[in-house]
Amino acid sequence: MTDATPLSPAMETVWREDLSPFLAEREARRKQGVNELVFGGIGGVTAGIVALVVLSLVFLPQFGIFALIGLSVLGFVLGGRKLGVLQKEVKTGLLNRLAEASAMRYALKPHQPARFNVFREHGLIPSSQRDSFEDHFIGERHGSVFELYEAKLEQRRRSDKRTYYATVFRGLLIRIEFPRTIEGVTVIARDKGLFNGLESWGRKAFGSHKLERVGLVDPNFEEIFEVYSTDQVMSRYLLTPTFMERLCALEETVKGKNVRAAFDERRGGGELLIAVETGNLFEPGSLFKPLDDEERVRTLLQEIDLVTGMLDLMVRPPELGENVLADKA
Repeated sequence: MTDATPLSPAMETVWREDLSPFLAEREARRKQGVNELVFGGIGGVTAGIVALVVLSLVFLPQFGIFALIGLSVLGFVLGGRKLGVLQKEVKTGLLNRLAEASAMRYALKPHQPARFNVFREHGLIPSSQRDSFEDHFIGERHGSVFELYEAKLEQRRRSDKRTYYATVFRGLLIRIEFPRTIEGVTVIARDKGLFNGLESWGRKAFGSHKLERVGLVDPNFEEIFEVYSTDQVMSRYLLTPTFMERLCALEETVKGKNVRAAFDERRGGGELLIAVETGNLFEPGSLFKPLDDEERVRTLLQEIDLVTGMLDLMVRPPELGENVLADKA
């Protein structure tokens, strides 16, 4: 146990009756996996050293160096296979249980990344040639159904006759059935400072949608975001003072950066799409430490709480004194 914030009484029960036994049952496999990884690495390095000496004497030292690197990597890969399987099992088991305790459903990978092409169509994420997705959550907050997943997007680049992939986005993509009526498309992009004049010419269309720049009365919001919409009246109806305040606070809530969003009229009612760069979340921690550790669960739960807190921030009804009159205007 640590001196960190304790689990809630309800989560303490889940830990004691479900999570702790689940982890304890796999502790022997963890120890075995760590041993195999260590011995596999030692064996690979030893074989590599022998190959280095022999090849350096018979051929060229370069061949020996390649053999040393290759055999060392191979030893760690082969030795770490069981640990890799266990890590995925532990992650899935923990997140399934924690999501259920938070009234959500979890899957290691989304069956189909929700609205991914629409995120790209509206300019919320950059173009990429290699994409991967994981950690899919589905649930409901304040009557609004949502789903979110992690995305890692990479662009293929060339430099000095070498092709490589650079990560251009890693974070959360979120789809919320927004509780307000939505017509058309409204895109909330990041402010580009001196480039806004040029950007206004380049942003006349997102996909098949013709958008125009929307002027707002909130200077704090306009310092961070630029808004484009197919419907000026609808965009002002959606961008209430409360919503603008909450969107500005969103980055701090999820400890992320570069939040951007779009309202879309799809499915008749409407959706709010949000992209936020957060890095890699929802990992179960090191398997070189004992599994039956409450801190491992506490870290995952804090990340889940960040997500649910963000969703509450965006869809819960305004509270007394929170620009309620302005929202009704």
